[in-house]
Amino acid sequence: MANDRSGPARRGPVSHPAQLVLSGFVMIISVGTLLLMLPFSHEDGVPGVGLVDSFFTSVSATTVTGLAVVDTGSTFSTFGELVILAMIQLGGLGIMTIASVATLFFSKRFGVRQSLLANTEIGLGELGELRPVVRAIFRFTVLVEGVSGMLLSARFMLEGEHSTIGSLYLGFYHSISAFNNAGFSPLAGNLERYLGDTWISLVVAGTIVCGGIGFPVALELAQRFRTPSRWSLHTKVTVLATSTLIVIGTAVILVVEWSNPSTIADLSFGDKFVAAFFQSVTTRTAGFNTMPMVDLRGGTIMIMLLLMTIGASSASTGGGIKTSTFAIVVWTMLAEFRGDDEVTMFKRRVPQALQRQALALVVAALATIGTVTFFLSMLKPDLPLVSVLFESASAFGTVGLSVGATPLLGDVGKLIVSALMFIGRVGPVTFGTAFLFRKTKSQFRYPEEKLLVG
Repeated sequence: MANDRSGPARRGPVSHPAQLVLSGFVMIISVGTLLLMLPFSHEDGVPGVGLVDSFFTSVSATTVTGLAVVDTGSTFSTFGELVILAMIQLGGLGIMTIASVATLFFSKRFGVRQSLLANTEIGLGELGELRPVVRAIFRFTVLVEGVSGMLLSARFMLEGEHSTIGSLYLGFYHSISAFNNAGFSPLAGNLERYLGDTWISLVVAGTIVCGGIGFPVALELAQRFRTPSRWSLHTKVTVLATSTLIVIGTAVILVVEWSNPSTIADLSFGDKFVAAFFQSVTTRTAGFNTMPMVDLRGGTIMIMLLLMTIGASSASTGGGIKTSTFAIVVWTMLAEFRGDDEVTMFKRRVPQALQRQALALVVAALATIGTVTFFLSMLKPDLPLVSVLFESASAFGTVGLSVGATPLLGDVGKLIVSALMFIGRVGPVTFGTAFLFRKTKSQFRYPEEKLLVG
């Protein structure tokens, strides 16, 4: 018996892939925190960034959120900014995906355990598909970040305010941050100086969409863009949901902010449209802003709360409940209202297991945001409730937009928001599975009984 290595005893404390994904994020966050606390990570004359603020920044970067308690450009040195950028790339592309890419280069083979880890991180279903998909993800990432970085660098060069090296640095920094839906910017005031700027807005927004659409969808579109009839159900739903949310967000922000003198009232119609479009795209998970957040009207704040909670698409660099989850819940609701026995999307039945998972994720997300909002409002009763709710939704959706409340939360509040960013990045379902996952399913069923609903 002593030599028997089979059975549960072999699995160890982190046998489920979800637990190892969490461990990977914790490792990056810990190393990043230590590096950001080093004296040469800060600008000259800037007081040292303490443990809590360094930890918060590390979590925000690794979870590709973008919430900040200190100004990135004026607080951190170039070394500190590069540390943040490295954490953004690791957290956005996926720790286990990067490990898989390294495995391809050095060993040219995958084990089952390696495949399970990468599948957990990037949301793929078939182990046999992993090798070519990881290669394609790596190429796709390099291509998008490279093209976007060059376009943005050219724009910064044309300003005449930066050297060639400085322009390249800003261009690729924003490119990597945008593709990974992080929202970090070394510029003071984020991208507010580029309000209505077509070049910056469209390039950054396009990069955000490429990173937030989801790797499986992006790769399928690259192969079958001209034949929508051959798209998988997931791709069809993701493209429809993403497009619909962008259009709705743009329309609402444009109408609500049209006459707001503090945002876009003084812009031309074209610049107003570009500004509203950019803010609609970035609100779902990226966190860049060209409009001053503290001056937004109530209607804009409300639509942003919805967009931030929904977030990006599955298997992407973004957070939130994801567009496909939102679509399944909407279709399920419509089917119930119509009295349909089954939920169908594009002439395909949606399994009940997916409906349950989508509902569980939405309920878990709303409960998580609500709980954090409650505790933060108790810690800081002087802050407006809508501001606290906005910060909570932004943290959960790994968005990074802020109406100015996050730096005022105190150390305990910052730690709570850090935990929320972490849960939002790995997903409530993955987070819950890591601790509640049953290795064996129940072998019995209880009697059925109905109860009143509604």
